[in-house]
Amino acid sequence: MRLREFVYGAYERRLVANLPPDRLPKHVGAIVDGNRRWARGAGAGVHGGYQAGADKISDFLGWCEELGVEVVTLWLLSTDNLERPRDELVALLDVIEDLVDGLATQQRWRIQLLGALDLLPAATVTRLKSAADATRDVDGVTVNAAVGYGGRHELADAVRAMLQEHASKGTTIEELAELLDVEHIAEHLYTKGQPDPDLVIRTSGEQRLGGFLLWQSVHSEFYFCEALWPDFRRVDFLRAIRSYAARERRFGR
Repeated sequence: MRLREFVYGAYERRLVANLPPDRLPKHVGAIVDGNRRWARGAGAGVHGGYQAGADKISDFLGWCEELGVEVVTLWLLSTDNLERPRDELVALLDVIEDLVDGLATQQRWRIQLLGALDLLPAATVTRLKSAADATRDVDGVTVNAAVGYGGRHELADAVRAMLQEHASKGTTIEELAELLDVEHIAEHLYTKGQPDPDLVIRTSGEQRLGGFLLWQSVHSEFYFCEALWPDFRRVDFLRAIRSYAARERRFGR
């Protein structure tokens, strides 16, 4: 075990040393997938899988912090997940609440909530908002905790908010149609004011976004990793960063 740790440590140091500082991402999105499959393989039960995944989050944020990443978006619960059996959903929400509380307690990262919070239990929303509010003045990496998040739902919410704003100003539909552009919608997204993600990482071998940051990821680079999220290692993260740094970003051009 010690020899293996030594070899991996040396490999990680070489990876870091060869990363070009001017080609590192500023915003990293993570689809933290594979917790339930990990639980089945480990015989840990669903709650154990979710907890193992939550335990990985602080490590991941620390790795991002080391490389100067400024924004991290973590997809913790999708709107589709809300359709899971009640006992499983309750277990997942408990883990997420404890996770966000724990991150806030460290006073190391500034937490922002993304998602349709109105779809969540009131007690969960209260606890999540309290944790996020406690980090409002923290000068650290911005951590977007995407809970009850769905890309289509976000776009619907953005359009709804935009229509309500203009209706309050007396703007007619015809006038709105004349002035509407992409920036008007972007200003009402959950991530308004933040840079779009440079790199999106998905674990567990699935090669799809599933609705993650649909609008914001139009020019993102994607990295799909075979490791289940609880097994995701620093070396896996550094390989993702190396892959990103080696790409020529065209931004649709």
